[in-house]
Amino acid sequence: MIPTTLTPANSNAEKLRIFVRVAVFIALVLAGRFVFPGVFAALAGSLNQSSNGLLITSALATFATAALANAFVVRGWEQGKLSDFGMGWTATAGRELGMGILSGAGAALAIMIAALVLQLAEFGKNSDSGAQWGLLPLLIMVLMLGALGEELMFHGYAFQHLVRVMGEFATVLPVGLLFGLAHASNQNATLLAVFNTVAWGILLGFAYLRTRTLWLPIGLHFGWNLALMLLGINLSGFTIGVTGYSLHWKAGDIWSGGNYGLEGGLFTTMVVIALFVLLPKLQPAREQEPEA
Repeated sequence: MIPTTLTPANSNAEKLRIFVRVAVFIALVLAGRFVFPGVFAALAGSLNQSSNGLLITSALATFATAALANAFVVRGWEQGKLSDFGMGWTATAGRELGMGILSGAGAALAIMIAALVLQLAEFGKNSDSGAQWGLLPLLIMVLMLGALGEELMFHGYAFQHLVRVMGEFATVLPVGLLFGLAHASNQNATLLAVFNTVAWGILLGFAYLRTRTLWLPIGLHFGWNLALMLLGINLSGFTIGVTGYSLHWKAGDIWSGGNYGLEGGLFTTMVVIALFVLLPKLQPAREQEPEA
């Protein structure tokens, strides 16, 4: 039995209050997604013309939108605290975050190893760009903020309270679909890329249900993104040149994901399925515990 930090909503009045708050949260997210990309693009200036600049402005806009929407509803409206939307720090939070990072990064590394062993790809220097190690600390921070922002947006306050009203699977599946569709407008997105991103969204929702906090899904999200960046693999359509090395594919786009990156290929489909199977074995369900 998965532990709960939010009890099911039973009365119609309570369900109505939840739906009103979720509607306000969604309205704030839509407003933020309309306003913040332009704000950060203007602040970035010429940086926004590069692939790294596009990634930075997109990640910061996502984080600002999600953080403010959660803060307004939880802190401003309900006078709540971080633990009310899965961000409370407890004795096991660090382990969950670390396990998520290792699992996400390990999944990306496993794909690279499989591709090299099967001689479907080679790992080597880029011919058109060199290393940009000076950007590494900034991009790591950006990837963490991006992962944190997307988890707050899709699995934060609104998601967690909809679970109370609609149930786990009735919430996880449609939110996973929304997670995938939100990436459908990314550069070089394909049908398989959207399908895999939907699968990732469902997996991340499952990771929240496993622990009833956001630390495990944040770790999975960040670990996967970080590994792709360090391996020189496109991330959801973004090309991030940092190390000067990348995976050069011999196989077709159905395996490599083409210009979208690994998330557009069948290797990602297989590792997401593997993570569904392995996650319950790697990460025990969290027991109720006080905040540290």
